[in-house]
Amino acid sequence: MNKVALIEDDEKVRNFLAALISGSGEFELVRAFGSSEDAMAYFENGGSTDLLMTDIELPGKNGIEFVAWFKPRYPQVQVMVLSSFDDERVFKALKAGASGYILKTTPAVRLMESLHDLQRGGSPMSSQIARMVVNTFQAQPVNATDRLSSREKDVLHWLGQGFRYQDIADKLFISVETVRTHIRNIYEKLHASNRREALKNAGLA
Repeated sequence: MNKVALIEDDEKVRNFLAALISGSGEFELVRAFGSSEDAMAYFENGGSTDLLMTDIELPGKNGIEFVAWFKPRYPQVQVMVLSSFDDERVFKALKAGASGYILKTTPAVRLMESLHDLQRGGSPMSSQIARMVVNTFQAQPVNATDRLSSREKDVLHWLGQGFRYQDIADKLFISVETVRTHIRNIYEKLHASNRREALKNAGLA
């Protein structure tokens, strides 16, 4: 059972999310924090989780600042932002290391589906957020693949050839988890949520 940690300063919302996750029977809520600082103390003292969900507007260090602190230290943990904001903070959160961005107006069923998507290595986004990302991408005339590192371009090439993650790992002499990390970065940089969108946005499909 995958472990989930939650950061949300609104007690009512935090309790609702905690009950939703704990009652799902599919995820284990390891801790629900009211601030980034409480979460930082937990992880610095040996705490762990598989998935992390955080608000942006928090007392003290905000959610984006927390993600920027957290991801370099725990790159294997997938982070999803749950926020009321659909503005430039979306891109700041993704750049900081978040793999998904869901609005708080999202129905509970869809929210749980987003956690499953995150668990499987996807980048769940609310439809409004995805539309905003697409519009921003379409307004940029630069070559999309210029955003990718040389290794990410290698991974994207083999992805476009239809190879599985294990095949790509074998060809590039890296681990499957490293392939997954590269693919998540590719999706974020190309503003894509799946293989087909990534290849299309890169002009490879």
